[in-house]
Amino acid sequence: MFRQRRKRLRGLSFNTMIPNILTMLALCAGMTAMRFGLDEKWEPAILSLTIAGILDSLDGRIARALRGTSRFGAELDSLSDFICFGVAPALLLYLWTMKTAGQWGWILVLLFCICCALRLARFNTDIEKPAPPSWTKNYFTGVPVPGGAGLVLLPMIISFQTNSDIIRQPFFVAIFIFIVSGLLVSRLPTYSFKTLRIQHRFILLTMLVAGLVAALAVSAPWLTMTIILILYIISFPFGLQSFKKQEAKAAKLVVNSDPTSTSDPKG
Repeated sequence: MFRQRRKRLRGLSFNTMIPNILTMLALCAGMTAMRFGLDEKWEPAILSLTIAGILDSLDGRIARALRGTSRFGAELDSLSDFICFGVAPALLLYLWTMKTAGQWGWILVLLFCICCALRLARFNTDIEKPAPPSWTKNYFTGVPVPGGAGLVLLPMIISFQTNSDIIRQPFFVAIFIFIVSGLLVSRLPTYSFKTLRIQHRFILLTMLVAGLVAALAVSAPWLTMTIILILYIISFPFGLQSFKKQEAKAAKLVVNSDPTSTSDPKG
């Protein structure tokens, strides 16, 4: 009898591993944020989550650019997102103020975690569905988990810039948690910025704005984060309006291309 030789696993190129390495670094940043929270070092905790968000935004794009996307990477990214942008913000808010609200404070942070898990599960199952129209890539269904983490932490970020005690009141923070939790599992179309293309005439202006934002982020990081999050909130109605226009346009094209349709509205 001939012994069947075991197939050796083929080695992976380093370029293929880069997205997964970035995901692991984001996970480490999210865990570090929780450690800072346990020590009541709130500002370093938010900075750690910001680093995790930046790394999370890069890993997917780099994976597509290097053609290193994989099912393993997608699952790892989802687990990292849940810990970094679901568990970590909930723990920070609980330690920061919600623990003073007793069991209701704990219930609310659990609600946020559950909505994050549901949002990620829905995203993963949507990947396996038939490919949607190309124009839908410009939108997310509901607020993505990293965006939700930023929005739910907005009261803490604002508290770094003011001495008002209202910002830290459990009732005020609870409103943010409840609303953001709903946005995570909602069907609200929000801009994804994945396929955003800058026209040639606006490239120089875009670089100038990016430089100004970077300079503002260095000199006033909390103010910069606040402005970015507020602008993100303002974009919600525009995203909904844009989605409806694209949807109506696509439906009109389908009707016009249907040979069984008639131009007579009365049939």
